[in-house]
Amino acid sequence: MNSSNPITNPSFRKLFTAQIIALVGTGLSTVGLSLLAYNLAGENAGAVLGIALACKMIAYVFFAPIVGGLVHRFARKPFLISLDVIRAFLVLLMPFVSELWHIYLLIFLLNLFSAGFKPVFQAVIPDILEDDVMYGKALSYSRLAYDLENLLSPTFAALALLFFSYSGLFVGNSVAFVISAAIIVVTTIPMPKPVQRTGSIWNEVSYGIVAYFKTPRLRSLLILYFAVACASAMIIVNTIIYVKEYLGGSDSELAIFFAASGFGSMLAALSFPKLSSIFNDKLIVQSGAIFLAVGLGMMATEPMFSFALFCWFITGVGWSLVQTPSGKIVNMSADPADRSSYFSAQFALSHLCWLITYPITGQLVLYFGFGFTAAFLACIVLTCFIFSILFWPTEDENILNHQHKTLVHSHAHGHDDQHHIHQHGNDLDQESHNHEHEHHEVVHKHKFVIDLHHQEWPKG
Repeated sequence: MNSSNPITNPSFRKLFTAQIIALVGTGLSTVGLSLLAYNLAGENAGAVLGIALACKMIAYVFFAPIVGGLVHRFARKPFLISLDVIRAFLVLLMPFVSELWHIYLLIFLLNLFSAGFKPVFQAVIPDILEDDVMYGKALSYSRLAYDLENLLSPTFAALALLFFSYSGLFVGNSVAFVISAAIIVVTTIPMPKPVQRTGSIWNEVSYGIVAYFKTPRLRSLLILYFAVACASAMIIVNTIIYVKEYLGGSDSELAIFFAASGFGSMLAALSFPKLSSIFNDKLIVQSGAIFLAVGLGMMATEPMFSFALFCWFITGVGWSLVQTPSGKIVNMSADPADRSSYFSAQFALSHLCWLITYPITGQLVLYFGFGFTAAFLACIVLTCFIFSILFWPTEDENILNHQHKTLVHSHAHGHDDQHHIHQHGNDLDQESHNHEHEHHEVVHKHKFVIDLHHQEWPKG
């Protein structure tokens, strides 16, 4: 096996397996939730799903930054295991839902804990795979895991629905979370890098969000994530309405539609290592927005079954082309010690996009119809694409010339980097320590990220 293949790393291999199992289980619940909503609300199921998924996004948006800012205070392995176990318990309660507010509450609680799990999990991977080539391939595999949720889960769901009611899908999700926790128990997870922070708890919690918005490429990436949110919300919220009400399809045909978008996304993810050797990540991400606009534009024609599957497929290709390189883009924008904060910020802000689009797409289809909504969202996606063209800076390298003003401050540090060259007792020179020290004014260049010593992006 190729030594540059991340699967050769035993820790990544176990975590990747755990990720696939947990996500396939989550995919079962996605299908189950659609059927549960349709069972309780009928033709209003799209609006119900929009509200339920908005509850999910609220949990993501508000809880993920808190985890990202404070997770360096906790051991990551027990943290991940405990969240898997809690999620396994909560999803078991879904079959007992009898009121719509039960759905909203359980979705919120379940995803409150998912908001803690996912960014920390993402930040662990570059600590395990420090080689850029291996990490790029790992991101492709990680994206594949999400695509397997869209491809395998509906397939498994369609088979399971031949023998069980949709309640059995939630039980399958619970079992998947337990298996994921068991795999993490036997996985070696490296200790995180020491984190440099100053200020209050609020400074720690808000650090990732503030640093994210100060980084130009990340602001542009977020705009393209809004395009992804528009397209994926259209599929996740309104596929049930399109299949049931427009096409008069069955539960199994609903699963086939989800699988079509999942297959497109998986194909794009499999192509990413090859594409990234030819094109830069910025171009790949922006091309994904074009696929999204084309897919939504074709949906606006309200096509029949076969061509509709192609529309779902094209849209899946688009959202994978945007999302697969995003981990590399976030990782190159962060100091290793700050990865959890940056990934949590990416997680929270990208899901803020879904928080906006989930309820809106459900209501738009309810009041204006499927075709109008798809055309409207296609226009928004094209606007996001134009924004990224105008405001994503040209970056041939990550080495930027910049100026430091004279600064006196105090934080834990060592003397192994160019920002902490100063003299004091020899007994402290080899250890990380904390005291007030001065940084003199200097102009120099190195890999630039927003961190404790670089608070503003260089001008020009």
